[in-house]
Amino acid sequence: MDAPEGVRTAPAATTVAAESMVQKYLGRKGMVAYLGALTIFPFLSTDLYLPALPGMTSYFGVAEYLTNLTLISFFVVLALAALVWGPLSDRYGRRPGLLVGLTMYAVAGALCAVSSDVYQLIGFRILQALGAASAGGTATAIVKDMYHGRRREVIIAAIQSIIVLSPAIAPMIGALILRFTSWRGTFAAQAIFGLLALLGTVAFQETIAERLTGHPLRSLKRLGVVLRNRTFDYYLINFSLLGIPAMAFVASSSYIYEETFGVSSQVFSYFFAVYAVSLAVGSQIYVRVSLWAARDPIIWGCLAISTVSGALLLFLGHLGPWIFMICLVPSQMAFMCMRPPAVYLMLAQHDQDSGSVAAVMGSTHTVLASAGMVIVSLSLWGRVEMVGLLMLVLGVASLAMWMFRPRRAKVS
Repeated sequence: MDAPEGVRTAPAATTVAAESMVQKYLGRKGMVAYLGALTIFPFLSTDLYLPALPGMTSYFGVAEYLTNLTLISFFVVLALAALVWGPLSDRYGRRPGLLVGLTMYAVAGALCAVSSDVYQLIGFRILQALGAASAGGTATAIVKDMYHGRRREVIIAAIQSIIVLSPAIAPMIGALILRFTSWRGTFAAQAIFGLLALLGTVAFQETIAERLTGHPLRSLKRLGVVLRNRTFDYYLINFSLLGIPAMAFVASSSYIYEETFGVSSQVFSYFFAVYAVSLAVGSQIYVRVSLWAARDPIIWGCLAISTVSGALLLFLGHLGPWIFMICLVPSQMAFMCMRPPAVYLMLAQHDQDSGSVAAVMGSTHTVLASAGMVIVSLSLWGRVEMVGLLMLVLGVASLAMWMFRPRRAKVS
């Protein structure tokens, strides 16, 4: 019989991963690569077919906002579904949800590839998002299961470096696919990636040490427990704001480069690769700088750089594709440099409920990021100017929130 709701019980045997942080089949390096693969699902699911977006709009003969709904609907559903997967992973373990979710993702990717109209595609993208939602938040929970202290920050930075290879490589692969096939090939590639990640999950050993008990649906109540921590809530909003202009750029990037600046889809993929490399560099900057600087001044510097970068982008970004990228890159490097300490501080506010904490973090970031996609799709202003304005205004807001942050936050 289950213990009363909310009481945690340890599995019958402590897993190898929990004891030694070494997976029997994946190993140390393989585990980091596997975690990175789980975390890149949202990015791979968008970046791979970004070069095809203008062509898809013409193919279906629909308005731009309908094609962008394949992006927006994915991220909205991803955010909501993560709120279910997270608590369930705290009850049943990390592995079962990943097996189900990744199977769903792979099947949905194949269905996207055979869609006959944009509405079918939107529907299958929603199914794909339901599966993808099992991955990112669970990966964050696994990190907390396995790693502690500075090691956890280093692993977060390492995973982020893997993550940003996706924006660098995916658009180039997408553009290459478009040379030999249509946009359908980009979704077939996503289905194949889902199958590969599923194989990795078969080799993955469970890491959760304690599980929730009671009725499965009541596990969702742990989300409320997580959100009652006001310091966590404050950090959550503060560190999610700059995701809005970042995703506004991702959603509009192919239109900015292919329509505003008039470059080809292949050349756009090269510019996007430069953007992605800047993200990777940002993650590694934190690893180096954190050896001699504390989290507080690093976060101050990153927020200030993002704000200045937004101003430059607003006033100078329209002058050309390279000037736009030069103005954009500092903000994105700063954003990624700030992510390891930001994630660390948020995770530190809760000793348990790792799956629920990761789900709330991922969902909030995704919902706010989706707002950026919606705003830039409304054509209220020029795409370049709108991305710059969002970055400037939200950079100032983040700076103000960091100035008045809670002073009794847990940092262990």
